[in-house]
Amino acid sequence: MQALHNINPVAALNTFVSLLFAFGLGSLIGLERQIRQRTAGLRTNALVAVGAAVFVDLALRLSGAEGATRVIAYVVSGVGFLGAGAIMKEGVNITGLNTAATLWGSAAVGACAGAGFIVEAGMATLFVLSSNTLLRPVVNRINRIPVNAQSGEATYYVYAICSNSVQAQVRERMLQLLDAASYPARAVEKHAFGNNDTELEVVLHATAVDAAELDDVVAKIEALPGVFQSFWNPSTEE
Repeated sequence: MQALHNINPVAALNTFVSLLFAFGLGSLIGLERQIRQRTAGLRTNALVAVGAAVFVDLALRLSGAEGATRVIAYVVSGVGFLGAGAIMKEGVNITGLNTAATLWGSAAVGACAGAGFIVEAGMATLFVLSSNTLLRPVVNRINRIPVNAQSGEATYYVYAICSNSVQAQVRERMLQLLDAASYPARAVEKHAFGNNDTELEVVLHATAVDAAELDDVVAKIEALPGVFQSFWNPSTEE
């Protein structure tokens, strides 16, 4: 029987060691994600790492290094689809990118372990964990720095809250004033604001603005008949 013929205690022990390290290191990455209550936590990262290790180890035993190389390529693309499922877009905000990237890291750790590179798998784990922990305070500090409107690259929004009865005229006039100031609109949306009012939201094409110029345009918009308030905001979400 082929199954009995394939029994090799040394090879089986080698596979066990590879999977053990893939499971342990993948769980370590997942533990950090679980503590932060992310979408892909302890079990998901452990399974991704073990799955990658199994496929790479199997290919290595069946076809050698060439076969393992092909399987690793498939693992990379397959985990890409898995990570895409963790990415969600809510309005202008995109969440789940870090979760998807962490899954790629877990797959890389598993592939290293499956190929027998235990030390390399450990180093990969260290860097994935460092990216998710040591860099977090740096990101938080940067995010607290106010956006420089003249040099920063961001998405800019201009808002006007007006009466429902004049929202069409205000919308047209907003676009004219912005276009005259060389800030053409990329998109315009309207949202209900109470029972009788509307909030107009204009997304600008510009990724950098002169704050004083935009303040002047906003002041002109706010002076339009039927407009109660006008303001602008930058967003650095990608």
